[in-house]
Amino acid sequence: MDNRFTDIIQLIKQSRTNAIRAVNAELIDLYWKIGEHVSKKLEESEWGDAVVVELAKYIQQNEPEIKGFSDKNIWRMKQFYEIYKDFPKLSTLLREISWSHNMAIFSRCKTTEEREFCLKLVRQEKYSFRELDRQISTSLFERTMIGNTKLSTALRETNQDLANTFKDSYVFEFLNLPDSHSESELQRGLVRQMKNFILELGKDFLFIGEEYKLQVGNSDFYIDLLFYHRGLQCLEAFELKTDKFKPGHLGQLNFYLESLDRDVKRPNENPSIGVLLCKDKDSEVVEYALSRSLSPTMVSEYKTQLPDKKLLQQKLHELFDNESNKG
Repeated sequence: MDNRFTDIIQLIKQSRTNAIRAVNAELIDLYWKIGEHVSKKLEESEWGDAVVVELAKYIQQNEPEIKGFSDKNIWRMKQFYEIYKDFPKLSTLLREISWSHNMAIFSRCKTTEEREFCLKLVRQEKYSFRELDRQISTSLFERTMIGNTKLSTALRETNQDLANTFKDSYVFEFLNLPDSHSESELQRGLVRQMKNFILELGKDFLFIGEEYKLQVGNSDFYIDLLFYHRGLQCLEAFELKTDKFKPGHLGQLNFYLESLDRDVKRPNENPSIGVLLCKDKDSEVVEYALSRSLSPTMVSEYKTQLPDKKLLQQKLHELFDNESNKG
């Protein structure tokens, strides 16, 4: 492309983006107003439920070019309004995402907290509808709220905001692995499904390579998976273990981080971070093992099946109840 005209192209693209956003916001506002109108008419007993069907038929017969106003959709607009009418702080978020995203959130999320979490996530990560659907199915909200990610002392003492960067547990249901599998099967599966893997990790992760070669002295060593994180501006080494966490696993990872920082990291980048992914872990053993670790490392577990959402919701309620009792 002729470099003289790139600025014009950017102006056109930005204008199109702004136009799409404006149209979407207007559409969501329309659905809100229709939902509000119907809700109040029914609440004040001016309308009965059958009137909604009559309204849908009236629109279809008199304005056939207007699509999307079936009785089912009108009921959804009413539900949309009633769910959010008492939460004005979410008003802007609702109008920044599409109607299909909104429907997935207000129909599948069970609490206001979860809905707010997902609304912010869609805006931040620019999730497609399928990506959002997957995150709700994997109970991302519950896992994030319950998660008590174990970090080494060195990692906790960094000035980086790690709150939403790492998870205590990861879900790899997309691999379709049997319960008994090898580390090489896990690694090959994650590489083949890299798009889904990064969706689970977070979109700031950039994949560098598998079996990343490190040369130290006369020996060669290989990191299972190496990433770069745009937000943290550092290399991230992932080591995969298909058994339960053992303190000895950290020694190998610490060695890799030292090699990365000495030989691979650039001067403008932050110290490398290590993530040990294990099939299972004892939180107390992890805490003991990380307390004296001098390297910025963390230990997470992974699951190859979708978590039990109801069980996670129960744990989350118990956690909130305990916090309330402490207060």
